[in-house]
Amino acid sequence: MEPVGSTLIATYAHLKPTPTNFLPAIGGITSSYRDRFPHYNVTHSLSLPWRPSTYYKVASNSPTLGPYCTRAQRVSESTMAPFVSNRTTLFTRYTLDDWYRSNLTNYQESSTSRHNSERLRVDTSRLIQDKYQQIRKTQVDSTQNLGERVNDIGFWKSEITHELDELIGETNAISDLKRRLERALIETEAPLQVTRECLFHREKRMGIDLVHDEAEKELLTEVDIILTCQERMKLHLDKAITQLTADRAVQHELEKDLSDKQAAHRIDDKCHHLRNTSEGIGFFRGVENVDATVSVPESWAKFTDDNILCSQSERAASSKLREDIENLLVVTANEMWNQFSRVNLAFTNRIAETADTKNKIQIHLSKTLQEIFQTEMTIESIKKAIREKSAFLKVAQTRLDERTRRPNIELCRDVAQLRTHVLNSVETQILQQRLKDAEDTLQSLVHTKATLEHELAVKANTLYIDQEKCMGMRKSFPNTLRLVGFC
Repeated sequence: MEPVGSTLIATYAHLKPTPTNFLPAIGGITSSYRDRFPHYNVTHSLSLPWRPSTYYKVASNSPTLGPYCTRAQRVSESTMAPFVSNRTTLFTRYTLDDWYRSNLTNYQESSTSRHNSERLRVDTSRLIQDKYQQIRKTQVDSTQNLGERVNDIGFWKSEITHELDELIGETNAISDLKRRLERALIETEAPLQVTRECLFHREKRMGIDLVHDEAEKELLTEVDIILTCQERMKLHLDKAITQLTADRAVQHELEKDLSDKQAAHRIDDKCHHLRNTSEGIGFFRGVENVDATVSVPESWAKFTDDNILCSQSERAASSKLREDIENLLVVTANEMWNQFSRVNLAFTNRIAETADTKNKIQIHLSKTLQEIFQTEMTIESIKKAIREKSAFLKVAQTRLDERTRRPNIELCRDVAQLRTHVLNSVETQILQQRLKDAEDTLQSLVHTKATLEHELAVKANTLYIDQEKCMGMRKSFPNTLRLVGFC
């Protein structure tokens, strides 16, 4: 070999053809250089994503023998002498060991690349299978979760539907009872008006009959009872209106919740039945980044449970109020009807008492009229007696007058004089006094007659007011069914 830098001869200007059996077997190379050449691992990371271009770039890097060249062999081309074809001196760039080392490096890098590629293919296949199984399991779990969600929604929907039916029934019941209460309240106006009319008419009684009797006391009590019943009815009517408002508000919440549940059930049921072969599926870019949820399963269930509990509470309050109103209607109807009966009984007793008094007055009037007739007859008989005794009186007075003309001592007060005087004075005065007494008695009887006739008119007026007007109006008092609100 010529020294480095000598001129090559022309015969070595072209490379000799390489014999076919120049390189030994790969197995022999591996065993021959196992201890002489270190193994170089691939420097790129195997954790890179599956991008063939990355591996292509790695594989496209041409191996270099720079680390294995001597300093003289790494001389820059700019400093090397140009190739001269007529040089006769042998010039070589690398040694044979370099050549073997280079080939071995290429073999090792090829084996490493193939190994990495095979491992990548195996890992990728396994990854694809794992991811397929994982996403399939995730889809199955998601489908199962959607099925459970659909069942949960169906359960709460049935609960809401049941509670809504119960609430609507309760609302209708208290609404009907409210209308009954309104009708009952209206029905109390007629009895109150009748009672006040009775009191007004009884003010037209006359004289001694304008008395604060038992009937008037019961009428005033009836007015107080009816007004008290009206106040209680109005109070419960306000409560019923308030309860109806609360029931309708809860019903609105339940209906809104039920509508939302139906929409969610329809959507989730559709999602539950979606398959990879279903129509209408597609990509929706960025939808996985959108979080439009406003609740979690616990708060979601609590919301519906709170609505149902609120509805049950309102239903319980409504049912309690209905019981109170039912009891109120029965109690007020009984109170007014019992008082109506007591007033009628007081009127009946008073009418009977007045009628009895009127009959007694009528009897006394008849007797008085009879007595007046008898007295008048007596007076006539007295007058007749006086007239019949006038002749006797004339004779007696004539005798007395004539005997006054007797002279002197003859004016004697003898028996004849006394008897004539008695006949003239005593007998006549007795009859006159009796006539005067009879006339006074007749005047008293006439006055009594007038009084009895006035009292009879008063009693007749009282009977007309109590029996005809008051009792006539009270016949229109509503029955118990109307007082409790039934038509």
